Amino acid sequence: MGKTYSLGKTEIEVTPIGLGCWQFSRSKGLAGRYWPSIPQETVRDIVKVTLEGGINWFDTAEVYGNGASEQSLAEALRSLGIEHERYVLADKWFPAFRFADSIQKTFPKRLHALDGIAIDLHQIHQPFSFSSVEQQVARMGELVRQGKIRGVGVSNFNVDRMRKAYARLIVEGLPLASNQMRYSLIDREIERDGVLDAARESGISIIAYSPLAQGLLTGKFHDQETASEGQGESAPPASIGAARRPSAPRKWMKRFKPEGLAATAPLIRELRTVAERHTATPAQIALAWVTQYHGEMVVAIPGASSVTQAQSNAGALGITLTREELDLLAEAGLEVETRLKQKTG
Repeated sequence: MGKTYSLGKTEIEVTPIGLGCWQFSRSKGLAGRYWPSIPQETVRDIVKVTLEGGINWFDTAEVYGNGASEQSLAEALRSLGIEHERYVLADKWFPAFRFADSIQKTFPKRLHALDGIAIDLHQIHQPFSFSSVEQQVARMGELVRQGKIRGVGVSNFNVDRMRKAYARLIVEGLPLASNQMRYSLIDREIERDGVLDAARESGISIIAYSPLAQGLLTGKFHDQETASEGQGESAPPASIGAARRPSAPRKWMKRFKPEGLAATAPLIRELRTVAERHTATPAQIALAWVTQYHGEMVVAIPGASSVTQAQSNAGALGITLTREELDLLAEAGLEVETRLKQKTG
């Protein structure tokens, strides 16, 4: 295993890239039906390749298939005979229509779904509960003091809620390890709404989900020829994306429609140019940017529904971008984000 980052001010050390396990939901439940079911043998191979590639942590959640993702991940880890000392496991409690007491009450169910594998980082998946933010993180803090988890995180918390969570945990004598937020080259809202700055000031890590914008930044949906230099925005929108058509539900998302693909094509060109210099892929460069642009405060959890994708994720760990490349991509991403909003509304 190579370089690791500390999650906030905890002793939990993770590689800059982890594996998001939403895809392991077996198409169960409302959230799980977002992805097609992956055979357990494939899940096992994905987990194996992920660990062999140097990635040391996994992020799952209660709501991913109503425990199916947890079960699938645990089965893979158990079948591989991997000792817990070799990896970090992050899980998430779903707060909707619940009180904070549910955190303690449902914790045994989380461990049961995980076949007894301990949870290192436990996170509040959304800020919306019948209880206050302070009450929720206080219950999480109890799990830490009881030795049941090692750290507390939140997810999708705006700056005010994140600060409340941080302040309440400080009273408990505990740090807030992380805030899991959507973040990629073309999803930069946390740079503008105060979340990133507040996290930096308080020593809170950002866990970036959808760091490849749900696969858009891989370039696989952009046609090679029409996205090449010289075509620019004059390329017919209908011809963009001929290489790969998005499947449901992405095919209904505006950024995956022809106008959205045309708007993002300039960034794909920049990613391909940088990728050529590093003998890498656009996806790997996009992941390297997310985990390097802000130093060690941002880690990323791309998913993988195939062994090839898992290998690609792990390969991004070996890429070091120059400051010039980081800044160039940052600017290109902001320009494309603005263009994307203008074209897709």
